[in-house]
Amino acid sequence: MKTSMQYDVVIIGGGLVGASLAAALKDSGLSLALVEAGSPPELGDPTSVNSWDSRIYAISPGSRRFLEQSGAWAKLDPTRVAPVEEMRVFGDTNSKLEFSAYQMGVPELACILENRALQHALWRVLQVQDNLKFFHPARCKALSIAEESAELTLEDGQTLSARLIVGADGRNSWVRNQAGISAAPVDYQQHGVVANFNCALPHRGIAHQWFQEDGILALLPLPGLRVSMVWSVSPEKSAALLAMSPEALCSQVAAASQNMLGKLQLVTPPAAFPLRLLTLPQISAPRVALIGDAAHNMHPLAGQGVNTGFRDARQLAELLINRGGCSDCGDAQLLRRYDRKRREDIHTMQATTYGLKKLFCNDDPMLRTLRNLGLDITNHIVPLKKLLMQHALN
Repeated sequence: MKTSMQYDVVIIGGGLVGASLAAALKDSGLSLALVEAGSPPELGDPTSVNSWDSRIYAISPGSRRFLEQSGAWAKLDPTRVAPVEEMRVFGDTNSKLEFSAYQMGVPELACILENRALQHALWRVLQVQDNLKFFHPARCKALSIAEESAELTLEDGQTLSARLIVGADGRNSWVRNQAGISAAPVDYQQHGVVANFNCALPHRGIAHQWFQEDGILALLPLPGLRVSMVWSVSPEKSAALLAMSPEALCSQVAAASQNMLGKLQLVTPPAAFPLRLLTLPQISAPRVALIGDAAHNMHPLAGQGVNTGFRDARQLAELLINRGGCSDCGDAQLLRRYDRKRREDIHTMQATTYGLKKLFCNDDPMLRTLRNLGLDITNHIVPLKKLLMQHALN
């Protein structure tokens, strides 16, 4: 006779967002299981440039506080974290928009760190968490939803029963498909090309971004004389960049960034991933909640994708911890509340990034004049700049 292990919450996907939810629920009194297909992240030698991860995130102050509460932030190597003290955004003429932490009244606008480093810190927290059972590497085979619970079957034959299944399994979410939540993604017709560079000139904690006719280039500060690149370009230009020699790629990036940081030297080989917009009709279903990329995809130009995911995890954790007299953490009303509370934030970030991409990746002469004029005008109105930044700081 088949037996099923019983849990309050089963989280499928142990990436940053799924792991952060599990860590946030460590003192909740709920029994948790985390199912992850991959192996624990490994950190390389911090003294070796070859150990740097080309997948970099700008962590907002709000996300940092969320990670501090779970204890994950304290487990990061501070020498691998770079604060962003200023942000400079350039239009495709001489227009620009500048933000500073001082002007916003905060210690930093964001912190730049590697995916692998934060993943490792989160898993260190989870590995000593009393109310959590790890299943890794483990793959999902089937999910069945009943009125009182959901049952997950793994490929090795184990079954897990839970009041709530959380899908944190990325942009091609298996949980989302099993729950019958679907929408057609919008292809941005762009790829995000990422790489890390040594730079000849100090970045002074400044994040730079250039909106250009053929793409959007960002150079984000890393510790020391090092920066991380995210260049959103057409698939054709992406292929061309990936095919370049290291020297040619460095010259191309230096020219596109107006030689702001001097001569560049490639640290990590470039990689590319397709960009898309995914807006779902809902991010919950009976006994199921979606978080992170399973719940939404957006353009990386504002650096808010992972922060929006952390806000999903933070909101869901708060609702599960403060659910009052409701003993069922998969209660339909509770999940509807989660859906409603996240809707405005998700749609605001998606609309903002979609609108900016459409506005700047457009060769209409009138739009070009208006967008650059808008940058310059906004740059001189401090209250408006504070309003624009407020959401991104959460």
